[in-house]
Amino acid sequence: MTRAPRTVAVVVTWNRRELLHTALAAVLSQQPPPAAVVVVDNASTDGTAAAVRARFKTADLVVAATNSGGAGGFVRGIAHALSRHHPDLLWLLDDDTVPQPGALAELERAYATHPGDAQDRRPALVASRVVWSDGREHPMNTPRPKPGASRPERRNAATVGCVPVRSASFVSVLCEAEAVRERGLPIADYFIWNDDFEWTTRLLRGRVGLACPSSLVEHRTATFGSTDADPGARFHYEVRNKIWVFTRSTGLAPYEKALYAASTLRRWARTVAASRDRPTLWRALRSGLVAGLRAGPRPNREVLVD
Repeated sequence: MTRAPRTVAVVVTWNRRELLHTALAAVLSQQPPPAAVVVVDNASTDGTAAAVRARFKTADLVVAATNSGGAGGFVRGIAHALSRHHPDLLWLLDDDTVPQPGALAELERAYATHPGDAQDRRPALVASRVVWSDGREHPMNTPRPKPGASRPERRNAATVGCVPVRSASFVSVLCEAEAVRERGLPIADYFIWNDDFEWTTRLLRGRVGLACPSSLVEHRTATFGSTDADPGARFHYEVRNKIWVFTRSTGLAPYEKALYAASTLRRWARTVAASRDRPTLWRALRSGLVAGLRAGPRPNREVLVD
């Protein structure tokens, strides 16, 4: 690529109008800013759409008729960005993600200056460093180093101040549009949880993924917590979607599925053991197992009927 890559940001929101305003202001103040910003409003009821139209007139607003969760929102937003704005790179963010100055520039720098893989391809994905509102590393959205990364992979990543990763979250991740077109969109039926894990592992299978510590974003979740925090009834989605990942997705190789499945079982055991409402978690575990084993996720065209 002889010109600067064209980056399009995609932000998905639902009923977090004020947080979204802070996030969008930070996105648009990046230097240089994204070529376009797509905002997907997942049928908010707090006046989000009207507020975006009034305060961020340059944003390309997509208003959904129904709430399809983060998964469906990113399917809509990525598809819209690819067809309407023709990006080279897609910058994906949640509505409670506030990028710090230089966050996008650092992602683009790591992408553009990485030596590439054996097929002379740029990284398929570069993820930001995620901290909570008090500056602590946010464990829920911290990209983990790639298990078994080769010495050349680690060396090439280190040349741009990064480390190899095998997956990332939608909190702040820069994705190569060519790789997205090749590997496909996220799966809307995941609704919440593990949609980004499934999609980024699919995107990264056989490709380079990086975590870029110099790209800093603040994830303003309501509480500070890790992946084994008690999710209550929403544990259903964690269980169902992990079953789908391990039995239906092409993102992980068989040995990786065994590795991640063992880690998942340990984390589920810690979650249940630490819960103050174990009956709710057991019910969610059972319903998630039944739903995940009974059938796979529906095609996006069936889920996003509007």
